[in-house]
Amino acid sequence: MGYYNEFGKFGDKPAAISSEGITLSYRELEAYAKQIGQKVPARSLVFCFCMNVVGSMAGYLSFLNQKIVPLMVDAAINDVLADNLMEVYKPQYLYVPAELAEKYADMEEVHRQFDYVLLKTNYEKVYALAPELGLLLTTSGSTGSPKLVRQSYTNIQSNAEAIAEYLEIDENERPVTTLPMNYTYGLSIINSHVLKGATILLTTGSIVSREFWSFMKEQHATSFGGVPYTYEMLKKIRFFRMDLPDLKTFTQAGGKLPPEMHKEFAEYAIKNDKRFVVMYGQTEATARMAYLPYEKALEKFGSMGIPIPGGRFALIDINGNEITEPETVGELVYEGDNVTLGYAECGEDLAKEDERRGRLETGDMAKRDEDGYYYIVGRKKRFLKLFGNRVNLDEIDGMIKREFENLDCASDGTDELMKVYITDEKYAKQVEDLITERTHINHTAFTVIVIDKIPRNESGKTLYKELP
Repeated sequence: MGYYNEFGKFGDKPAAISSEGITLSYRELEAYAKQIGQKVPARSLVFCFCMNVVGSMAGYLSFLNQKIVPLMVDAAINDVLADNLMEVYKPQYLYVPAELAEKYADMEEVHRQFDYVLLKTNYEKVYALAPELGLLLTTSGSTGSPKLVRQSYTNIQSNAEAIAEYLEIDENERPVTTLPMNYTYGLSIINSHVLKGATILLTTGSIVSREFWSFMKEQHATSFGGVPYTYEMLKKIRFFRMDLPDLKTFTQAGGKLPPEMHKEFAEYAIKNDKRFVVMYGQTEATARMAYLPYEKALEKFGSMGIPIPGGRFALIDINGNEITEPETVGELVYEGDNVTLGYAECGEDLAKEDERRGRLETGDMAKRDEDGYYYIVGRKKRFLKLFGNRVNLDEIDGMIKREFENLDCASDGTDELMKVYITDEKYAKQVEDLITERTHINHTAFTVIVIDKIPRNESGKTLYKELP
């Protein structure tokens, strides 16, 4: 039994409260799931167009409850990209915000509630779904790639249980949404809290808006999560000066936080009797693979921590041999019940069985200290070889951000030329000098390019393929 089959046991406890003033109890959630199940056959494929609102969350959890398989996509996805995904996978149903329903006027309306509409599509082709397939997530919501991650019911349940255990989640928690529901991190917050009967505070407001903080305070939010970009924004809006007596925990994942910023937030947490938990994960591992216990946030700042309950890490060298010595860099490999089934790139792939068998080569390069704590040092493919010297592009980005706190940047390129993109012309010469002085890379091997904005996806990750 998954947590998504046990809503009723929490009775009239609120499962969600939205900034629009809607409250959804666990008993109402259970009833809604049964309604959906009467309209949609089990093992149907449905595209769920997500927003951080009650209708979206109720639909997602109802689909899991009724063994209906959702693909979670951003409600704001470009129409061309959405149409392309639909042509590739031919879903039997769409679940969309009411304001989007008119786009699909040729489809039959099956159900309408919570400002969401369930529509029956007109595709004649129906792809078979593997029995254990429970959920589909995109690997790149902004580029519209048809490549999806296939998650099983076991993946979802095991990762929710592990997260709830190490974050010590109980029914009194009230997390506020700061991340999209179609993003694995945002979804994991919902999964792990609903598992324990907590109350999700749903808002589409941005963390830089006054409305977000008003809602958070009014509803006594106890936690939130963020990616590195979220924490950069928090610093700019003077988060450290805010009066947030109800806030107990804040978490970070979705990329490595610069060590200095990690240290700053850890110091703030200790000083203000709060818990700051840095985590590590990938969609391919459902969500989380590692966490840094909040007690170690300052002592081990810069670390992604230790494996989640039930998980195991190994570091392997270029020959695939396991590295046992501390402080030695290798590719990070993870094993656990949350390792997903594999990818899908076309409709036929939805019938595939488990291809990973609980083992994931993450593509991240890491090292382990003598105490068993892991540190990410870069991506396996985020390296260039300039004049025979191996250059870690993530380290270049980190170096620039440390030196110029308000400058956004991203580096990319080939072994012939490294391209460093920045967003402010006045820093161009200083960045060039910094790279030359600190790395001794010949100035002819790289160029600094000024652009208006670093392209990012909805979760704040840099979209390197969209750099000019």
